[in-house]
Amino acid sequence: MRFDYNIRHRDSLLLLRYPLERWTYAALAVALLVAPWALPDYLVGEMTFVAIMCLAGAGLMVLTGYTGQVSLGHSAFLAVGAYAHALMLGAGVPLPLSLGLAALLCALLGLVAGIPAIRVHGLYLAMVTLALAMLVEHLIGRWTSVTGGFTGLAVPDPSLFGGSLAGLRPFYYLCLFVLVLVLLLLNNLLRAHTGRAFAGVRDSEAAAASLGLWVAGYKVLAFVISAAVCGLAGALMAHHVKYLTPEAFGMQLSLQLVLMVVIGGLGSLRGAVLGAILINLLPTFVSALKAQLPERLGKQFGVDIFVFGLVLAVFVLFEPRGLNGRWLRLKAFVEYFPLYRRDTFKRGKAYMQSERYR
Repeated sequence: MRFDYNIRHRDSLLLLRYPLERWTYAALAVALLVAPWALPDYLVGEMTFVAIMCLAGAGLMVLTGYTGQVSLGHSAFLAVGAYAHALMLGAGVPLPLSLGLAALLCALLGLVAGIPAIRVHGLYLAMVTLALAMLVEHLIGRWTSVTGGFTGLAVPDPSLFGGSLAGLRPFYYLCLFVLVLVLLLLNNLLRAHTGRAFAGVRDSEAAAASLGLWVAGYKVLAFVISAAVCGLAGALMAHHVKYLTPEAFGMQLSLQLVLMVVIGGLGSLRGAVLGAILINLLPTFVSALKAQLPERLGKQFGVDIFVFGLVLAVFVLFEPRGLNGRWLRLKAFVEYFPLYRRDTFKRGKAYMQSERYR
């Protein structure tokens, strides 16, 4: 059993406070480093794609999970990041600089999209971001002289300091390094004043403004950070798919990102990672499930959509906090056993809800 208390000011600022946490993450790091040499190539490719989607999910989590701004158009930022990175590599720009410039370009696009988007809320904001995704997809398809249009654009192989990263394992380690670096930066940012301001804006814009927070500025900043992270994920995705077409960044990708953050658990970077793992491994599970079903049922159209919808409905109804909420329950049960109580995570009733002063 463990009791949480601080004896020094820096105790509350530590990322990993207890030895068990340090050993757990150390074991996870060793497992991730060794996995490419112990698993088949197919699974290594799947883990690489999951790492890229974890990065994209973390970007959307900053916007939706921490500031409460729902976006259905984040595939636009992945598309811009992917095409910008591919074009810059083709022009001879080094890999690290190209990744940084792709993220910067998407940050500027997020700034342009975020300024008008802060005037609307909820469903209207979702429609604005959806229009942005449709506009970017249409622009990429029509700008054939630069993007290749619907014919597609080949992505040059990544290389660093003269060494090729096009192999399965080198590219896996590149994606893993970028993911860990971004998660550390976001985690420190969201635990600081900026993250607390994001949470205040999400919970009540009126209360945040009354405390002197620049609500509009923080909402735009969340757009910028989210777009930059998603642009970086798009740049890495370009190497994974190796050939870019507008269809790869359509509405389905945006909905997949939203599913990841909702099922993973809003307001948690861990939730973004857990949601990305579940959503991206779910098609493999569905394929295995189809093989076990009767032939007539397994070949029915829409089985994949049905399973995705069923998983989302189950989490919304029975675990609104997502996978991260379930993980926190399990963690608390282990740490505080035998004094753990189910009421610890029981949600209180809301007796009054109003949107008039948002």
